[in-house]
Amino acid sequence: MSNIHRLLPVATDITRPYWDAAAKNSLVIQHCPACGKNQFYPRGFCISCLSPDIEWKECSGKGKIYTFTVNHRAPNPYMEQKLPYVVAMIELDEGTRMMTNIVDSPIAEVKIGKRVKVVFEKISETMSLPQFTLDPQG
Repeated sequence: MSNIHRLLPVATDITRPYWDAAAKNSLVIQHCPACGKNQFYPRGFCISCLSPDIEWKECSGKGKIYTFTVNHRAPNPYMEQKLPYVVAMIELDEGTRMMTNIVDSPIAEVKIGKRVKVVFEKISETMSLPQFTLDPQG
């Protein structure tokens, strides 16, 4: 099984700042200075006011579980090694939501509303994947 690898995301011009920050263990989201809204996933314009002047800002990396599911069927051979695993929608303290995995946490303790914090899984020499773990300091 050592030759089974994770499928890697492909950075685009729009998502490259996100992946570059993650490689440095930093979680960033987009911010619109025109209307003050934050957004995630990365886009080329503000989804609230349509301004093309989007900035990147570092966020706390903390939030709460908005919803989740425990996956018992893997979409590929790499994830089969991880079964069962938690896929969750996290509501960041900055107000945006992102889909991710809950890792390094007992599945039985994963609950809607539980506090989480970001951790980074190095998935290649140049890329890290933001994931979340239950925050014991809640």
